[in-house]
Amino acid sequence: MAEGFLRRLDPRLEVLSAGTEPAARVNPNAVRVMAELGIDISSHATKSVERFLDRSFDYVITVCDDADASCPRLRGRVGKRLHIGFTDPARATGGEEDVLEAFRRVRDEIGARFSGLYEGELLPRL
Repeated sequence: MAEGFLRRLDPRLEVLSAGTEPAARVNPNAVRVMAELGIDISSHATKSVERFLDRSFDYVITVCDDADASCPRLRGRVGKRLHIGFTDPARATGGEEDVLEAFRRVRDEIGARFSGLYEGELLPRL
């Protein structure tokens, strides 16, 4: 979801996302709640962070507490590493509406935090 927000905020940004234990596919609930805001992430694919270990980045941002603790050390240059943590909505329990509400809450938190990061730190550097 963070990738979707950042791409929408500024198409000039090269945004890559990866996980320490990526799922087989992007969670359909994430696709659904992002579509509610007009952000299409249905073509996004899950990737392992292992794929990017030798690459350099201006920013590496972890979003899950598990990822912050278990993210492997990147060998490429990293300008700045940030952790902006969110509860993993894929772990939500209850009925369909309860799960969707968890995804919407996290989506909105991600949108607000990454908009602030973009406005306050990324945009001035572009």
